[in-house]
Amino acid sequence: MTADIIDGKAFAATVRARVAEHVSRLAKQSITPGLAVVLVGEDPASQVYVRNKGKQTVEVGMASFEHKLDVNTSEADLLALIARLNADPAVHGILCQLPVPDHIDADKVLAAIDPAKDVDGFHISNVGLLATGQKAMVPCTPLGCLMMLRERHGSLSGMNAVVVGRSNIVGKPMAQLLLRDSATVTIAHSRTRDIEALCRTADILIAAVGRPQMITGDWIKPGATVIDVGINRVPNGEKTRLVGDVDFASAVEVAGAITPVPGGVGPMTIACLLANTVTACCRANGLPEPEGLTI
Repeated sequence: MTADIIDGKAFAATVRARVAEHVSRLAKQSITPGLAVVLVGEDPASQVYVRNKGKQTVEVGMASFEHKLDVNTSEADLLALIARLNADPAVHGILCQLPVPDHIDADKVLAAIDPAKDVDGFHISNVGLLATGQKAMVPCTPLGCLMMLRERHGSLSGMNAVVVGRSNIVGKPMAQLLLRDSATVTIAHSRTRDIEALCRTADILIAAVGRPQMITGDWIKPGATVIDVGINRVPNGEKTRLVGDVDFASAVEVAGAITPVPGGVGPMTIACLLANTVTACCRANGLPEPEGLTI
């Protein structure tokens, strides 16, 4: 048995096409969704990520506002910029790229973003709304995972789902989204007893633990759908290569479907960021939310 490969690149392209279609409709009403991305410092990975976000934002017809600040920018100046973006009607989504320099309190920065413009879904208000089943801005990576699962299975009702990892960015919101779709959800973590046996009960296995190739094929229930959120760099001769939290070579022989790394969940994160920006724009203008781009 060899698993079906869930092509995140192709699915992300479909999501971006839906976004572009909604942006085109909004343009007929003289409305242009705007995404502001703030980068403090010169972290190479963050620079690449911000550049890709800006490029894809423009490609779907939205306005892109990039703010690249010096590494020594004060916390007060960063908070002042966020306040200006909160008040700017042309900006519907605000994202402050993490990590920020050590002298800046990341929690304070995230709390300063208007929850209605919090397209990363990290503000405590959106966390609480999601947890209580209300309308929220949903974190991009879990939203992308949910979209792919719905595409694969249709209804998730009654399926056993195990989420390996309990981070605020992926693990916890992923569990909340699965619960909203009526899956039976267990969160596993570093203190979980007999984690291998628990994973083997999963019809849906989400790996978001940040440990390269931790989950091997013998942890996986035959036919299960495996979503690998991990992105880890490991030595590869004199260079490095990207691997997930799942040992792909062994898992692909057992699972029914699996996301590769790279090319699985990763492309969906930016696509869902664009989707969240369109959703925020529609809400700000009192318009119906974009079908197929929100929960």
